Amino acid sequence: MIRRGEIWTANLNPSRGREISKIRPVLILQAEELIDADTPMVVVLPLTTHVYPEFRLWRVTVPARDRLKDACQVVVDQPRALDRTRIGDGPLTVLAPAELAAVERSLRVVLGMY
Repeated sequence: MIRRGEIWTANLNPSRGREISKIRPVLILQAEELIDADTPMVVVLPLTTHVYPEFRLWRVTVPARDRLKDACQVVVDQPRALDRTRIGDGPLTVLAPAELAAVERSLRVVLGMY
């Protein structure tokens, strides 16, 4: 069962325009209450291996560890709601509390909720 703060693979195809695509790692961001209610959708943030230090205000870097083979950035500026059938293998790793807090801060910046 998926849990908030875990990184799983997901199929983000098809995409449109500049939306992030491919089968790639995603961070499960949805509230535990919704996960436990077995809602058909799950809110995620995609990860990319293209790490841009200048984007650190709204992207959080996660070092390679466990089954996450490469250092990645959580692409906080592209949240997605996915059908659960798009979620694949995992968990690859779990964010530490400080990392998840950094993602939450970045998401507030992206959403103008600071």
